[in-house]
Amino acid sequence: MRRSFAILCLALGVGSSAPVAQTTQEKIDRDTIWKIRTEAAERSQILNTLHMLTDVYGPRLTGSPNLKAASDWVVKRTTEWGLQNAHLEPWDFGKPGWLNERTSAFVIAPIKDSLVVEALAWTPGTNGAVTGSVAQIDPPSPVSQGQLAAYLETNRAKVKGKIVFVGAPAKVPVTILPSPRRRDDDDVRARYDPANPNPGGPGGPQRPPDAGPEILTTNQVAAQIDQFLVDAGATARINDAGRDHGQIRAFNNRTFDLTKAVPTLVMRNEDYGRLSRLLGDGLDVQLELDIVNRTFPEGKTQYNVVAEIPGTDRAQEVVMLGGHLDSWHAATGATDNAIGCSVMMEAIRILRAIGVKPRRTIRLALWSGEEQGLLGSQAYVKDHFGSFENPKPEFANFAGYFNIDSGTGRARGLSVFGPAEAAAILRQAVAPFADNGMAGATTTRSRRRGGSDHTSFNEAGLPGIGVGQDPIEYGTYTWHTNLDTYERIIESDAQASAMAIAAAVYHLAMRDEKLPRFSKEQMPSLPTPTTTQ
Repeated sequence: MRRSFAILCLALGVGSSAPVAQTTQEKIDRDTIWKIRTEAAERSQILNTLHMLTDVYGPRLTGSPNLKAASDWVVKRTTEWGLQNAHLEPWDFGKPGWLNERTSAFVIAPIKDSLVVEALAWTPGTNGAVTGSVAQIDPPSPVSQGQLAAYLETNRAKVKGKIVFVGAPAKVPVTILPSPRRRDDDDVRARYDPANPNPGGPGGPQRPPDAGPEILTTNQVAAQIDQFLVDAGATARINDAGRDHGQIRAFNNRTFDLTKAVPTLVMRNEDYGRLSRLLGDGLDVQLELDIVNRTFPEGKTQYNVVAEIPGTDRAQEVVMLGGHLDSWHAATGATDNAIGCSVMMEAIRILRAIGVKPRRTIRLALWSGEEQGLLGSQAYVKDHFGSFENPKPEFANFAGYFNIDSGTGRARGLSVFGPAEAAAILRQAVAPFADNGMAGATTTRSRRRGGSDHTSFNEAGLPGIGVGQDPIEYGTYTWHTNLDTYERIIESDAQASAMAIAAAVYHLAMRDEKLPRFSKEQMPSLPTPTTTQ
């Protein structure tokens, strides 16, 4: 269903309700904004793009043939839209691709039922259907090396030839008061109010407390349990998803080496709990599993997708927009992040369709390897721009990168790595979309990479611009889960985001000066690296 044409009748000059002192009044091209609104409302391609990325090419796990096919399709579609220089840019993933073709799981004794599971990525298949009794182990936590080794050794005979449940079932409380789907307008205005000394919002990554040198990390424990199950001759491993209403988040074998893990599934909490209780009754619980996984050596080379609208008198300078195209594999990756890619593709499509002639080049980039640690965007930034400390020639010509990656919710504000002047410019650029809930812009000084791909630019000392959104069901139901499908998308929210982002991108592409950056004296230092073993 298309958004009502009534959106075109809203005033274009509405701004933030909070008075903001501006050092420079920006020239807002209201004729172009009207064209953007009209094109977005009357000829939206968002749902068609989303359909292709999810229903046809999803899931899009990094290294998989699905992701490569989706990337090729984006090149073809953006070229059909009239964008230029659409191509794939390779980077070294260094690991084979992986794909789960099908999985089935049943309990066959002492009851009979189907089970809801997802395969863990980069684990082997079962080479046909296998049956076996279930054994359950529950390693202590926190645990030292000596304690873990002793515990595993006492259970070696127990797991041989068995399908092993690892851990007790999680006790997932019933949700009495669900999280709000929309952000409160007053809270959003406060979050993006430059006069607010404590705007709040999500903080940076938090380091866990130091457990002491003798305590193993979660990753160390997981790797040792995996190797133990291989060495002890276990048939398969099953983990508890630990979430409500059948949600499953299935990530990957952290080594990416299929020889270091047994076939592994993540089971919905409701099934895992039921079978664990039957085991607790002393019953012989037997399962039948059939897991078909494939690996692809060619997945070691991955690709980012790039397409652009060439600039005119400042064509060597570039304004970028994008999001990550890869997804996890439990669903089709709709809210994370096919809808973000659809919004950014729509934003640049709108600009091309209305015939803008930007002064700076406008470049779309869709990344791979985000879910494995922002790998694609890191490679791109390193190859093209370098860093503040070691810049390449393109570093000086960069004018900002817009990133969206928080689900289907409408855009509510922007956060830019840069001085207050940068936020003031962006605030004016998006002010005409206050009627759609856009509240403004704020700044960050953090160069810590994490969260999403704009931080790859921040880390390099470049103005990455993150888009804040309404949560809808993102953190509660769809993010990385088996529920992340086309049906969870709100078209009107995505249209509102595309309008505001198209206008902001166009504004930065047309200004006399690039978006202000931190000076040499202002530039924050790089954070101290943290390591996880």
